[in-house]
Amino acid sequence: MKFRPCIDLHHGKVVQIVGGSLNEQQEGSVRTNFTSDKQPADFARLYRTHGLRGGHVIALGKGNEEAALSSLRSWPGGMQYGGGVNPDNASTYLDAGASHVIVTSYVFSGGRIDYEKLALLVKKVGRKRLVLDLSCRKRAGHFHIVTDRWQTYTEERVDAALLQKLSQSCAEFLVHGVDVEGLRQGIQEDLIMLLAEHSPCPVTYAGGVHRLSDLDRVKKLGMGRVDLTIGSALDIFGGTVPFAAVLQWQGKNS
Repeated sequence: MKFRPCIDLHHGKVVQIVGGSLNEQQEGSVRTNFTSDKQPADFARLYRTHGLRGGHVIALGKGNEEAALSSLRSWPGGMQYGGGVNPDNASTYLDAGASHVIVTSYVFSGGRIDYEKLALLVKKVGRKRLVLDLSCRKRAGHFHIVTDRWQTYTEERVDAALLQKLSQSCAEFLVHGVDVEGLRQGIQEDLIMLLAEHSPCPVTYAGGVHRLSDLDRVKKLGMGRVDLTIGSALDIFGGTVPFAAVLQWQGKNS
């Protein structure tokens, strides 16, 4: 298990948002924990300095193109990119330095995974450079993938069968526990255990971290098989968990 960093972008700024609050149809609806005065590329260079690979740059809506590309160019091969990716624009981000592209909404139609679209994307990008975002919310006791900035529930459950099937078309999964994302009130332990038990490929979990010991908790619950992203809780994003302490933890546990 390892820590994976993030750069979340909204209107070209590095932010941390409360999961599920971003609705582009409702101006001002997004709830943010943090907005940085630093340039997005500054964070990419920070991660590069410490050799933190496998993190992600996520564009939350429009107006993030320049910020995303500058971040990717500042840590070539070091970070993944997600946000509106499709077969027509994927190469733009890969050419800019993204190690992988991250996709959710494009491969869905009518609340279901469109396997023809997924196949087209794999053909264009290559399975080894594709990450599927299975960020989810709980409904009626099951985790359902959510799309459209986490606003729309799909019919697809995150379970053993789906993870097995989708692993044949991608290199990794990225999974935000949307119900706890940005709240800093605790991780979704049942989701982490589900991913650890059933994901055939590498998987990164994000959501709810509020203290340094959550790294140990995720390592235990995830049986060392689930990597962890920490956003709002980190001091570099206005939180209380020292980035330096996370680096120390990484050094001892890598």
